[in-house]
Amino acid sequence: MDTRLLTTFTTLARTGGFTAAAAELHLAQSTVTVHIRTLERDLGVRLFDRLPTGARLTEAGRRLLEGAEDVLDAVARLRAGCAEDGAVSGRVVVGTPESLCATRLPAVIAGLRTSHPEVDVHLHAAGPAECVEGLRSGRLDLALMWEEEREYPDLTTEPVAREALVLVCAPGHRLAAADHEVTWEELAGESFFLLEEGCSYSDAFARGLLAVPGARPRLTRFGSVDAVRSCVAAGLGLTLLPRTTVAEQLVRGRLAEAGGPPFPDVSVRLARHRRRWAAPAVREFARELVRHWGA
Repeated sequence: MDTRLLTTFTTLARTGGFTAAAAELHLAQSTVTVHIRTLERDLGVRLFDRLPTGARLTEAGRRLLEGAEDVLDAVARLRAGCAEDGAVSGRVVVGTPESLCATRLPAVIAGLRTSHPEVDVHLHAAGPAECVEGLRSGRLDLALMWEEEREYPDLTTEPVAREALVLVCAPGHRLAAADHEVTWEELAGESFFLLEEGCSYSDAFARGLLAVPGARPRLTRFGSVDAVRSCVAAGLGLTLLPRTTVAEQLVRGRLAEAGGPPFPDVSVRLARHRRRWAAPAVREFARELVRHWGA
């Protein structure tokens, strides 16, 4: 079987559209159509339902997808084995919280570029749910997530760092000048701007607030760290974020630490698909990440 057909098939299954698959593969859309029809004819089954909204896998297509990914992984391993004496090269697509894109990862990419200049890293800002979906679909090679250990049957995760959390507000907020440890009861009457649901530490903080008897906190959720920081700096409320994401604003005086109960550090975990082979470029990025955070 021509592995080019399997590559086209898995790309179409992931993108859900002939136009998107053609663009990703740098092929004409008619070529993608021919590849899929050829594969369907060879196997004697229909692999996709062609719908106005896109291409959807049939039951036969879903059964083929797992085996096709195994075959393509095996081919990639063979090619890498033949070229293992050469320079490590290739593309690594990493899903990551927006906050890490701007704080931790630039140094990792700089270090990787020095040791392996032919490795090209693409960062995709994404929340936990999108990271999990991206790893499962093959759109992402690796993902970083702010969360404690969770069990995913098809993913592996490993801790690479722990980050301190800090409660912050505008410098003029009454809690910025608190001369005592602010209690959960005091916080439960405030307004908060938190990251979107699925962010483990934001969800845990929200649960803590709502657990206070009679609590009526005003909670607004955003998918953007910048949006959260801007609202808090404008004096509209408080937020809980990793210290690395607000360090610059604290130094410049745009934000201030608010007295509050102690918060446990949050874990940063590196996730990958259990069954999918990791190319040399992917492995080198992971090593550089561990080296950077362990420094």
